[in-house]
Amino acid sequence: MCTIMSYCGAGGKEKVAEGLRATVSRGPDDQRITVVPGGVLGFQRLSIMGLTPEGMQPFELGGSYVVCNGEIYGFRKLRDELIAKGYSFKSDCDCEILLPLYKEHGTDMFAMLDAEFACVIYDGSTGGFIAARDPIGIRPLYYGKSDDGTVVFASEAKNLVKLCKKIMPFPPGHYYKDGEFRCYCDITAVDRVVHDDIETVCSNIHDKLVAGVKKRLDADAKVGFLLSGGLDSSLVCAIAQRESIKPIRTFAIGMNTDAIDLKYAKQVADYIGSDHTEVIITKDDVIAALDSVIHLLGTFDITTIRASMGMYLLCKAIHEQTDIRVLLTGEISDELFGYKYTDFAPSAEAFQQESVKRVHELHMYDVLRADRCISVNSLEARVPFGDLDFVKYVMAIDPEMKLNKYNKGKYLLRHAFEGDYLPHDILYREKAAFSDAVGHSMVDYLKEYANSCYTDAEFEEKSAKYSHAIPFTKESLLYREIFEKYYPGNSEMVVDFWMPNKEWEGCNVNDPSARVLSNYGESGK
Repeated sequence: MCTIMSYCGAGGKEKVAEGLRATVSRGPDDQRITVVPGGVLGFQRLSIMGLTPEGMQPFELGGSYVVCNGEIYGFRKLRDELIAKGYSFKSDCDCEILLPLYKEHGTDMFAMLDAEFACVIYDGSTGGFIAARDPIGIRPLYYGKSDDGTVVFASEAKNLVKLCKKIMPFPPGHYYKDGEFRCYCDITAVDRVVHDDIETVCSNIHDKLVAGVKKRLDADAKVGFLLSGGLDSSLVCAIAQRESIKPIRTFAIGMNTDAIDLKYAKQVADYIGSDHTEVIITKDDVIAALDSVIHLLGTFDITTIRASMGMYLLCKAIHEQTDIRVLLTGEISDELFGYKYTDFAPSAEAFQQESVKRVHELHMYDVLRADRCISVNSLEARVPFGDLDFVKYVMAIDPEMKLNKYNKGKYLLRHAFEGDYLPHDILYREKAAFSDAVGHSMVDYLKEYANSCYTDAEFEEKSAKYSHAIPFTKESLLYREIFEKYYPGNSEMVVDFWMPNKEWEGCNVNDPSARVLSNYGESGK
């Protein structure tokens, strides 16, 4: 990962310098602050593509500048086309193509990119700033206004907390120009519903996911894989191993008492032949990390925090014990193919509406978790299930096919990879929530700790202070109070608590874990 920051007005160099101090681990290799005629651009680098000093940003072309945190897939083809038009390049960095593309296509270029990115361009010809973010929001971007009304952009909210009273996430699939946000891509919009037969649909799911994994293996730095033993991460690892000459490196984490997924992760690792590492954590590790995790995440959401505990501690171990720089993960599959609770969807239309909502909000929940847990440990996250072509296709599949009519959730994805990718009992294993799969005890310890922090009267009194996303358990209150310590008054960065759709029969629950649903069954055993 890298950090980008832009102060869109005069006199902001020291403010940018102060903001960047909050995210040094995100881009530990180099830092540069550049004063441009209309403001200031800041960049902290984690070297992944084009590892030479020539790949350092901001890039400059004819008085225009750009900073970008991103991966642009297929950039070599675009670069060759630009070279044919007379442009030259100093590095092998993918992001160096952005200014030539902007010069050729203006803001239309954003819709052309197959990328996970957040960027800010200073246009030397107009003196204006243009900011943009990928259609899913895999790369983070926030904005706010300083006391004098100057617009400021940054990779993380923590870059802005000393500069801006109100901080908000930059909307995915949008660009900002002349004071307005404009949508260039709604990734959930369906132009034509796919009504093909199930074998055709599953064949396309297979091919598009394989392509999404393959393109994310391209890195000049070393690549590793998070492996929970669940369907999604196991498929990513199995595909990657098929595309790799040497054994890939996989990593799993679990509690020292009741880790559910370690045995399944090892089963997958043994089957595909990966070089596998297990990390074991304790109750004390979890409680000790809680404050730091909420600070690095910038959220109060229960699900996100629970699921981040294991991910953060696993990535911390990878950073401390290996030279890996890039991690592939299994996020985003659930939003496309369904969670345990979407088995309760009353209709295909309701399922699709829920999927649209979840994809639009990904940047506040699972995608946020993956980015922060990985980047705070000086690593880069890549998310194959977030491949734009893959997401667009799955969103377009007739939702009747995506309903759980097969007595098995995510049946289309499972059926697409039948064969020898994974052992059959892994491919068709029931889903366990990541926070539960690390060990049911982890969530229980967090609840127990939160309950020890407040009496019932204190809980009622302290919860009443909030008008947005009102805490509804002692655990949610504890997380909110820690959040407010670091991001006071900025709870609206997260729309609400991630919870099942309470309007659906069977989903009116008071805890986000799938464990409380009646259909959890054999999940996570």
